Amino acid sequence: MGVNRDDEASEADTEADARHGGGLTTGEVARRLGVAPTTVRSWDRRYGLGPAAHTGGRHRRWTAGDLARLERMCALTATGLPPAEAARLALGETAPAPPPRPAPPAPPAAPERSRAGSGLRLGDVRQECKGIARSALRLDAVALDKQLEDAIAEHGLVAAWTEVIMPTLQAVGRKWESAGERYVEVEHFLSWHVSGALRRHAPPVAADRPGATTVLACVPAENHTLPLEVLSAALAERGLPVRMFGGALPVESLVAAVRRTGPAVVGLWAQSRTTASRPLAQHVSAIEWGVRGARRRPVVLTLGPGWAGQTSRGLPHPPGLSEAVAVVEQVVHR
Repeated sequence: MGVNRDDEASEADTEADARHGGGLTTGEVARRLGVAPTTVRSWDRRYGLGPAAHTGGRHRRWTAGDLARLERMCALTATGLPPAEAARLALGETAPAPPPRPAPPAPPAAPERSRAGSGLRLGDVRQECKGIARSALRLDAVALDKQLEDAIAEHGLVAAWTEVIMPTLQAVGRKWESAGERYVEVEHFLSWHVSGALRRHAPPVAADRPGATTVLACVPAENHTLPLEVLSAALAERGLPVRMFGGALPVESLVAAVRRTGPAVVGLWAQSRTTASRPLAQHVSAIEWGVRGARRRPVVLTLGPGWAGQTSRGLPHPPGLSEAVAVVEQVVHR
């Protein structure tokens, strides 16, 4: 795609105005930086990154030096530094330091916790979350793959998901929800690499054993497959046969899959209450298979937050990954 020469000329004129004393408006500065005007005003109010010189009238004007300082602020926050620390560096209060490297994995008995450093509200989580979040924000594929693989190798699949990967995914989700359309690419990037790490870690799927297979599928209109992917990998890790059908499986296809595989367990994932359907879960749990006189029905697990308040007796609702794995093992081995 070609460069618009009119845009180049306009941008050059804007820079010339800033250099020769005309100054830029807050809106012009925001467009140059690719941020919202409210962000520029917030940095001014919170961290003192406003125009160095004040002019008469209501509208503030930003000089080339002011713009350079804000560009430095943007560059620092993009590395994962918290805004307050980035502002101190941009204002020249301290010498710039290289971005911090992820700390080594903490001992399992007393995991070290991290509360800051990625620009995300991570809360009280394992130290590895900070490094994974920073690599995701930078869109650093090589570093992210290594950190995910190290976390799984260090803590095991279930603990790595529960204590490292899922808290980071949740923090990224909160980030883009609070920032409009920004950071959506970070969530997609992180989810894709988590999916790849799960596939690389999981052993080959175990061969079917009569009455021991688990069928995993998202309910119709539901496409959040990652939690099912990690459950599939955890079951394969334990040598349990599993059949994964992914996102938004139509009702007819789900019923056909259950009838063809005769599973001991069917896991149905619903992220939202608008997609969860108790009648569907009850219908699947009533499907019978096997020879006459010894027919069996699957145990249907209602998985995910969408089922809250919609489950009933006979439809177990494990609250997390380890609980879901335990229920499947209990059903298969009974």
